[in-house]
Amino acid sequence: MLFNSIQFFIFFPAVAVLFFLLPHRFRWLLLLSASAIFYMAFVPKYILILLTLGVIDFWAAKLIARSTGRRRLVFLWVSIISTCAMLFVFKYFNFFVSNVNVLADFLGWNYRLQTLKLILPIGLSFHTFQSLSYVIEVYRGKQEVEPHFGIYFLYLIFFPQLVAGPIERPGNLLNQFRQEHYFDLPRIANGLKLILWGLFKKVVIADGLAGAVSVVYSNPSAFDGLGLALATTFFAFQIYCDFSGYSDIAIGAAQVLGFRLMTNFNRPYASQSVVEYWKRWHISLSSWFKDYLYIPLGGSRSGEWRWRFNIVVTFLISGVWHGANWTYVAWGLLNAFYLIIYSWTANARRQFAQMIGLDVRPGLLHCCRVGCTFFLIWIGGIFFRALTVSDAGLIIRNIFMPSMWRGLSGLQEVKSSLAAMGLEWSQFLLLVFFILVLELVQLVQRDEDMRHLFSAKPLWFQWSFAYALIFTIGIFWGSVQMPFVYFQF
Repeated sequence: MLFNSIQFFIFFPAVAVLFFLLPHRFRWLLLLSASAIFYMAFVPKYILILLTLGVIDFWAAKLIARSTGRRRLVFLWVSIISTCAMLFVFKYFNFFVSNVNVLADFLGWNYRLQTLKLILPIGLSFHTFQSLSYVIEVYRGKQEVEPHFGIYFLYLIFFPQLVAGPIERPGNLLNQFRQEHYFDLPRIANGLKLILWGLFKKVVIADGLAGAVSVVYSNPSAFDGLGLALATTFFAFQIYCDFSGYSDIAIGAAQVLGFRLMTNFNRPYASQSVVEYWKRWHISLSSWFKDYLYIPLGGSRSGEWRWRFNIVVTFLISGVWHGANWTYVAWGLLNAFYLIIYSWTANARRQFAQMIGLDVRPGLLHCCRVGCTFFLIWIGGIFFRALTVSDAGLIIRNIFMPSMWRGLSGLQEVKSSLAAMGLEWSQFLLLVFFILVLELVQLVQRDEDMRHLFSAKPLWFQWSFAYALIFTIGIFWGSVQMPFVYFQF
């Protein structure tokens, strides 16, 4: 079931009404049933995979809590290996086999491994990480064991953040299922505002850009430098609005019911460095890798070279987590390279800023840092979106090859490039306007929560803005709802 579907706008109000009508002791069962229905709307039988994952980690945590000494570590690794093996089979096995077969052909071996005809369960990577965080926290002694399997399984498949996060920690979400939540109109209104804002990002901006991006990236050799640069810029805003839109809807829907989910995006394109960017983008995943991989590896405590190794391993695994494709491996390594170079060039960048006088112009320095950071992330987006590494190389080469920009003499060439991507000039201008609205709201918002920001405005402004969003979403609502980008992960 998609958040941007008619089914969800029937399903969610019905669940919310029943939730507040039922006595507290039955609400967990309603949410569990609703979450199972929500997930089974995609592929019903795959609920069994989540159930298996839940049973393994539920009992692994119980055994860890009951054990002492090395037995605790054994049960932890049983959980990690079991859940990761399930993820490997569904997500990476065919990728592994395909690469083994390529190696076999290169070496002249006369046999080939067979791939499996499996469809990746939607959001399996998210479920795996959320389940593992519970087991790890129990092992570390930071989380008490949940004695009720139904409550634990609800933590694993809670429908607002079921498919694409935020990846919640048990310390934040699990205990909330035992708390009684009351009907509170201001809280519900704030949740609905966030749902509306998320739908605007997804339906209007992300889906409006998605078609043009797909046209170019499915056949990059057919486009010149301008078309490739435009499509890459479109993709930067598409994936941000698509994924942050999902997170907004998830957080807003949970808030309507009285649950608090963590913030997952905080104006990442306003970051002044790649380090800051990864503190603002997909915060639940970045913090997961930091807490459960980077710090256990040693973080930055073990010397410069070990720190570089830890960064490379963390981002390499982050890349692989996103998908079974060499493009994601390249994307992960590129981001590790960014962080290492950023640390290595700190003094040189500071001296250069002083030499050209930027150090006494903080506003201009800020803009330069934001622009450079966005450019680096923009380059990384090419690898993230490209179908193959060779396609990514072709796109980068053609964007920066002067000959691919020859003949660009005016507005007519821009319109021709847009038309080849399937965008009329008027559509393009409208999308640019909506992106400017998005950026203006985020500029006013800064680090303040958007819900609180608009709650402080006069009622006439709140209702006018809400009606404007509803009207715009209604116009752009298509007959076919496009899935969210991160469903594939």
